[in-house]
Amino acid sequence: MLKVGLTGGIGAGKSEVSRLLVERGAVLIDADRIAREVVAPGTPGLATIVEAFGEDVLAEDGSLDRPALGAIVFADADKLTKLNSIVHPLVGARSAELEEDAPEDAVVVFDVPLLTENGLSGLYDLVIVVDVDPATQLDRLTRLRGMTEEDARARMAAQATRDERLAIADIVIDNDLSLPELETRVREVWADLTTRARA
Repeated sequence: MLKVGLTGGIGAGKSEVSRLLVERGAVLIDADRIAREVVAPGTPGLATIVEAFGEDVLAEDGSLDRPALGAIVFADADKLTKLNSIVHPLVGARSAELEEDAPEDAVVVFDVPLLTENGLSGLYDLVIVVDVDPATQLDRLTRLRGMTEEDARARMAAQATRDERLAIADIVIDNDLSLPELETRVREVWADLTTRARA
């Protein structure tokens, strides 16, 4: 099994890269998806978040109101740390279960947005960073996700810097590219990963 950490700043296009890797046969463990699972209605994770941040973080249907929670934690580093201390252990435990279920010869890609910030690079055989110019990030967040520029800049500032991410990269995928160019690059990376997995 080859364990690959995949990371990149918000709006870098990590999801597109992970989708292309899965198409080629990677087993994906998506921390964001798991993070949603572990705070779904009725879970201990959601109950702990409500206890920490109050009923205002609940939507009318009883699910987590992500924008409301985001407005609280992205404006206050201590509150963000508190949220991470609740969610990350739950995500870690679920990720370990999924890893155990993967075939022995698999290339397992762990899509981890905060891999750099949390010093997790040592958990993987290698780290892929999806890299993009900050101006491209800002454009994608405002144009494609409908964020205000202020909100987008706050989210970007809450993450590791571009240099910090690149410092832990074994492989860099430049995503200031067209989709066909990105597909070509991911094909090259996949060939490298499968070679390493067999070695």
